[in-house]
Amino acid sequence: MVATGLDILLRNANNFRNRNIGLIVNQTSVTPELKYSWNVLKASGFNIKRIFSPEHGLFATEQDQISVTYQPGPDCDVVSLYGASAESLIPDKALLDNIDLILFDIQDVGSRYYTYVNTLALFMEAVSGSDIEIMVLDRPNPLGGTIIEGPLLDPAFRSFVGIFPVPVRHGMTAGELAHLYHDVKKLDINLNVIAMEGWNRSMLFPETGLPWIPPSPNMPTFSTAEVYPGMCLFEGLNVSEGRGTTTPFQLSGAPFINPGELAEYCAGYGLEGVLFRPVWFKPTFHKFCGEVIGGIWLHVTDHLKFTSFATGVAMTAAMQKLYPEHMHFLNSVYEFNDTIPAFDLLAGNSYIRTLILDGCNTDSIIASWKNDEAAFSAIKQGFHLYD
Repeated sequence: MVATGLDILLRNANNFRNRNIGLIVNQTSVTPELKYSWNVLKASGFNIKRIFSPEHGLFATEQDQISVTYQPGPDCDVVSLYGASAESLIPDKALLDNIDLILFDIQDVGSRYYTYVNTLALFMEAVSGSDIEIMVLDRPNPLGGTIIEGPLLDPAFRSFVGIFPVPVRHGMTAGELAHLYHDVKKLDINLNVIAMEGWNRSMLFPETGLPWIPPSPNMPTFSTAEVYPGMCLFEGLNVSEGRGTTTPFQLSGAPFINPGELAEYCAGYGLEGVLFRPVWFKPTFHKFCGEVIGGIWLHVTDHLKFTSFATGVAMTAAMQKLYPEHMHFLNSVYEFNDTIPAFDLLAGNSYIRTLILDGCNTDSIIASWKNDEAAFSAIKQGFHLYD
């Protein structure tokens, strides 16, 4: 079984007992015995001054884009880094005065959109120039460390769902991303990563031997994480991404979709490693709450050939061609941004949406980010901590 950075930190507890520590954690910060890190660290003599929680809260009690206020849990000062404004994403400097070490220990899902590592990046910026040490207790990238997919982030589209200059599926761990961000931003910080033992880049999460703790309310399984890099794009459409069901992101749909028609059209793309099953379903909250709507259930048939981001883009293009009078891209406030469409923030550019609206050949759209993938493949190797 893979030993996480937390496991290894606990083996060397004597080295940290005289430090004033802040934690960036949530319910995924557990030992192999499923004990929460803050309890184990405190029992081991660590001086925990404060806990900082990311989006969704310490126990992921809140849905997406809901500000976190009440935080049940430990007998400790717990501060939310996801409030009602963009300013809440950055820790108040007064909360750092009595801290000299920040431990980050949260399970990521391997997609640029996922906000937990973005919280880490913003925290790194906030402490740059201070004496505070940032230490990442590394955990696996559930999607492995070899396959990358999607366009690089255009800096003009930086947002809370796009901070790292990486493709959508980046193939890096939180610790590797931290080193990359430290280098790219030239941050003046003391950054250290406690690497895992037993993890290699070819491993998908089921091979690690670690328990899957849902990192957020709509990430119940590894199968969800596998389709997420593509299907999260639907957050920028008037199409349900499956929230309000027990299988979010694997399931998607809208009232105007004919499931059989869409499934047949998507199958015509010839995408490898995936099958499109036509379905009807009823979300219990979020988009189309209480309505029976038509849609697709994605079935991954080959982990190594499945291209999630390409699948999400292809499905979007299919709906634009089949239902041009009904499907549209959303322009409402998304992750504190009210000027750029959500789809563009997620894609990291506007050209994919433009190509879809222009009816461009889907194969050509998918080919448009191949140069970005090749360029990043060479860059990321300089930050690898694992073979």
